[in-house]
Amino acid sequence: MQLVCLAAVPLASLGVHRAPLPTQLTAVSATRAFSLSLGRSHRRRKKTAPAQLVVVQETATGEMPDYTRWTKEALMQRIQELEETLQSTARATTATTTTGAASAAAPAAAAPTPKKPNKGMDPSRYGTRFIALRIAYLGKRYGGFEYQPSGALPSVEEELWKALIKACLIFPAPGMAAHEVDFNHCEYSKCGRTDRGVSAFGQVVALRVRSNRKRKAVVVEADADAGAGKIEQDGADGAELEAEFGSLPSPEEEIQYGRVLNRLLPPDIRVLAWCPTPPPDFSARFSCRERRYRYFFTQPAYFGAPSPTETQKEARKDGGEGNKPANGWLDIDAMRTAAKHFVGLHDFRNFCKIDPNKQITNYDRRIFGADIVEVPGLHSSLDYFGADGTNRTGGPKVYSFNVRGSAFLWHQIRHMVAILFLVGQGRESPDIIPALLDANANPGRPAYAMAEEAPLVLWDCIFPPAAPADAPEAAVDHPDAGNWTDCLEWHTVAEEAPESRAFMDGLWRGWHSAKMDEILANRLLDQVLTSQSQALASRALASGTLARPLVPPTPPAKKSHIYEGGDGPRLGGVYIPLLKRSRLASPEEQNDKFARSKGFASSAAMRDVGNWRAAIRVQKNAGVGAGDVPVVDAP
Repeated sequence: MQLVCLAAVPLASLGVHRAPLPTQLTAVSATRAFSLSLGRSHRRRKKTAPAQLVVVQETATGEMPDYTRWTKEALMQRIQELEETLQSTARATTATTTTGAASAAAPAAAAPTPKKPNKGMDPSRYGTRFIALRIAYLGKRYGGFEYQPSGALPSVEEELWKALIKACLIFPAPGMAAHEVDFNHCEYSKCGRTDRGVSAFGQVVALRVRSNRKRKAVVVEADADAGAGKIEQDGADGAELEAEFGSLPSPEEEIQYGRVLNRLLPPDIRVLAWCPTPPPDFSARFSCRERRYRYFFTQPAYFGAPSPTETQKEARKDGGEGNKPANGWLDIDAMRTAAKHFVGLHDFRNFCKIDPNKQITNYDRRIFGADIVEVPGLHSSLDYFGADGTNRTGGPKVYSFNVRGSAFLWHQIRHMVAILFLVGQGRESPDIIPALLDANANPGRPAYAMAEEAPLVLWDCIFPPAAPADAPEAAVDHPDAGNWTDCLEWHTVAEEAPESRAFMDGLWRGWHSAKMDEILANRLLDQVLTSQSQALASRALASGTLARPLVPPTPPAKKSHIYEGGDGPRLGGVYIPLLKRSRLASPEEQNDKFARSKGFASSAAMRDVGNWRAAIRVQKNAGVGAGDVPVVDAP
């Protein structure tokens, strides 16, 4: 697609379905819409039915719409419309020039009869109910859960919005179009904000949606002071008609929210269940008392030695005693020992990524449990591994790092896993965990890369019975903390229609497709390994020498393999222990640096202002230092 410059094109000629447009569309606005709309997600677009034309309405000030809330599909469609309109305008101009006076004398063609606009559903005619949804998704194709207007990949929240709007379960806010993502008007909250590539099997959102709740009319006596919402009834003396809604229908009589949404969502996003009666003042974010994550990995972690007992030349090369795990293998016992140090209330500033824009000052988080667990039934068969009889399964095993906590910092789990992998590879001792948790001794994080995102899953979110904030059982250090049970009444999609196999069949198809890919890759790798081993044995027999086992070469001199959770290791230099590396600035130093860049004396002075974000906006508008603007707790 080519981007046509629209700087000087009057938009009177660019009207779509007779919708009023701004007087002029600048090239900057068009380029902005174009850049926001393009992304890698459009390289493999599904074939769908032609969408309706996007109608661009004038804002109250006559300015262009806010494209930052538009979905990518709407932006792409809008650009296509403008290009087609420009091309048709150019063709019409060319035809007029060539025909001359004869064309001018021709009678004007009759204007086509405009079609009646589709009014859609009237939200005021339907009752609503507040519900919670339990959602699962595979995050590989998405740029995270939360909607990002400038993201290159689609977000799970954007797909959820489009499905809710198409099913008319929610309606756009007044003055906004259906393709403008804005959950603010439907009491929306979400439990977790998973990052790009991260999956979830227990994500929870809460929102108000359309219901089967019946609307009934009640005739009441006229009241001179009656407020809005009462409609005069024709033919009734002094009587008025008031709209009322009946009681909420039972889950069996309600809209089958899961089935409806699953028909419209992509196959890698599924609604698993819905809760018809969340507790009063329920928030998917603040009512959640425990979040559970799992990070999956294999043993061996990458292609290396055929068994964990293989002589480790790399250990001797680095000056060790040869007791490090063999190339590609992890010391699971050492990782378990290290994981136990996470349990309890600790300062995790050295296990997260600092975002000065949020001005976080408390990095204490409580971990209820952390362990390395073998996942049964997921082993693969590769004869190359376990040739010496130490691995009876004949293939890689699957493990997971299971962690439970009240809340987590940005990228906290991926930093925790990265350190565990260093321990598993013998690069660090399990004692590195308590050393990094000591914020007094180590106020700044050593420079190290966090683990890959794809194996991480938000496994579950726990909502225990509500308790007053000052109640003993509400404290995270209460003896029952971490042993809560979920109190929400979940109705699964399978219960909504037990006779239908569509839900389970869809999950099976997704699993079967991925399983076939795994089987073919497994057989190919096994065939290559077997043939190469046989070739080495044949050469040894022909030469009368001892058969040399098939072992991948270790890293060259002054190099090392560092595993970070991906498909293979990263080749680095000579390994430098974490506590001997250079340190990043402490969170306090990063916060102060950010505050000074915004015109404040320090981060403490910025927080004393109250609503410091509003102060920064005032600074930009007034051209003065934000620290001089007395803005406090602006709404």
